[in-house]
Amino acid sequence: MDTGLIEQVRRFNRTVTQRLGALDEAYLARNRPLGQCRLLWEIGPDGREVRELRARLDLDSGYLSRMLRALGAEGLVEVGADPVDGRVRMARLTAAGLAERAELDRLSDELATSMLLPLNGSQRDRLSAAMAEVERLLAASMVEVAVVDPASPDARHCVDAYFADLAARFDNGFDPARSNPAEDAELTLPHGMLLVATLHGQPVGCGALKLRRPDWAEVKRMWVSPTVRGLGLGRRLLAELETRAAARGVRTLRLETNQALAEAIGLYLAAGYREVPAFNDEPYAHHWFAKTLAG
Repeated sequence: MDTGLIEQVRRFNRTVTQRLGALDEAYLARNRPLGQCRLLWEIGPDGREVRELRARLDLDSGYLSRMLRALGAEGLVEVGADPVDGRVRMARLTAAGLAERAELDRLSDELATSMLLPLNGSQRDRLSAAMAEVERLLAASMVEVAVVDPASPDARHCVDAYFADLAARFDNGFDPARSNPAEDAELTLPHGMLLVATLHGQPVGCGALKLRRPDWAEVKRMWVSPTVRGLGLGRRLLAELETRAAARGVRTLRLETNQALAEAIGLYLAAGYREVPAFNDEPYAHHWFAKTLAG
């Protein structure tokens, strides 16, 4: 990695943490550090599952428990079983916690205003645009991609969302029973694999391989959640599939797609896939593509 880029990131981190007051033991003069203030905000007025808090904030379970105990000792948070599912632990704000969260919101608005006031209109626009871009790129850097069991809840969520997306976008809808299958067994090694992308513990994308023969494979189940589109996740998933396929000796990747999926077609063309004659009888396909992988 370029050492200049690394130093730029570190310099940016130092500037941001200082300007936001993240170094203060009493963030926003509320006698608690930034982490506990953020946790109050994430719990929110309706409460939140402890496991979801852990995933959303990327926190170690032990550290999160200590923060919850500290906030509980202040009378701001209560942790208990979910009345609907007793196996689930819920964190909820007390009346004092709700009042404290409202005060943190007010002070956070003041902090943001203090950052904008010294700037002129043009500078404010530039800062806002730069922050939005940094936020998107940081989100992209936090996405994790891994091979998963096709029967896992995250995998089911992605495939169900993929089918729903196709049904909404295709001219005559989409029926998985009519489409060429990609069964769980076909997406499990050694016959294939399914990648799932997660952000803050939530599934946000997937892509799969069917390893047809030693020298070629099919790309299947390419889907990215609307919540993260534009972050380059589709290209990342495709590149990961290509890398894993090449590592298994695959020389050619093939895929088919529907004419309604213009973004997917653009992705495949930009990634070096070329249109080829139909190689299967997929009833929902209008275009077939192939790519020769590097050795």
